[in-house]
Amino acid sequence: MLNPLFYIQAIALALAQIWANKVRSALTTLGIIVGVASVTAVIAALVGLKTKILTEFESFGASRVLIFPDRPDNAPRNLYPWEKIRIKTREVEAIAERCDTVKAITPITEVGLTVESDKETLDGITVTGIWPDWHQIENRDVTTGRPFTRVDEENQRQVCLINDNAIKELKLPTDPTGQHILLGGRRFLIVGVVETLQRMMFGMSGNSSEIFIPFSVAEKLQPDDFFFMRVSAMVKNPEMAEESKSQIRRVLRIERGLVGSDPDTFEVAAIDQFIEQFKALASGITAVAGGIVGISLLVGGIGIMNIMLVSVSERTREIGLRKAVGATPAAILMQFLLEAITLSLAGGFVGVAIGQIFAFGLTRIPNSNLEHAQVPLWAVAMSFGFCALVGVAFGMFPAIKAARLDPIEALRHE
Repeated sequence: MLNPLFYIQAIALALAQIWANKVRSALTTLGIIVGVASVTAVIAALVGLKTKILTEFESFGASRVLIFPDRPDNAPRNLYPWEKIRIKTREVEAIAERCDTVKAITPITEVGLTVESDKETLDGITVTGIWPDWHQIENRDVTTGRPFTRVDEENQRQVCLINDNAIKELKLPTDPTGQHILLGGRRFLIVGVVETLQRMMFGMSGNSSEIFIPFSVAEKLQPDDFFFMRVSAMVKNPEMAEESKSQIRRVLRIERGLVGSDPDTFEVAAIDQFIEQFKALASGITAVAGGIVGISLLVGGIGIMNIMLVSVSERTREIGLRKAVGATPAAILMQFLLEAITLSLAGGFVGVAIGQIFAFGLTRIPNSNLEHAQVPLWAVAMSFGFCALVGVAFGMFPAIKAARLDPIEALRHE
């Protein structure tokens, strides 16, 4: 067992060697520095993106269940035409009536229309058809006027809700309730103003015009052949998500006459399911990206091995002298091994510092959705651990070569 003081002296000697050969040491550790800086910067970016997307997913609410049409895998289109797989209004009504775990539900459909006010005309604006439950599910309040009611839906009233951005773009009064606008040439009464989201899902800007009409009216504005709807539901309790999915699936299979081994022609998914899938995907991407960028660490390790071999050659007489005065092969091996590890860790320290600077720079890039970018502690620990491993792996051969030198031959070395 070597004296603890030996390790301190060996590390101090290694630092002295690095300082005495600053340029050579910098070039030697360049691969380590680039590798660690790249790994930490990539991980910081992925962590920031993951945090951003998960935050937006969770803002949807853990009680949300989404339903949409889905053709069975590898199924021929002639067996499952669009008419057979698309969600129908009667199916949504059946879910609302028979699924006791569902607190609120709304079909959602979108249609592009020309929107006209007295002062402005906007082409290709997305108009969304909804049920009154949409407000509760989406947690979108009406700031002025009133929300939709069941009477609006059942009587197919030509009424609409708009957001603040639509008011600005259509040059309407601050309180537009009671005003009329044309949607696809049809006259609609504005009954309320729905609050505008500052940010929408996946970082898309929420500063666009939004117009909502009763679903039954939107249904009439689209031909059956191209009519598409998705369904959003709110579960009474997040813990009931799986039970709710089972109930919804059972109701839809009955409504569609699916029996036995017939495949589902729809998809029912809870938000927490998407969250878990994304977490798994993000972890896989992080591992792959870290592995690819980590190749440069191996290149840096080869550089350290080469320079340590040069160091052994340059200090052959010193090694012979140490052995002559009683230094054991184990002490010589440990000295050179610690020098390689110190050199590798010094490069790792500089690389982590540069990676932190890159991470800070990522948070300052406008509209990059990387404002949460940061280097996690596990990434710092992993970087230093890998650097130490590289130092051991690539420093071992030069250290063994130094330990095996014959002291007499070493003293004769010129």
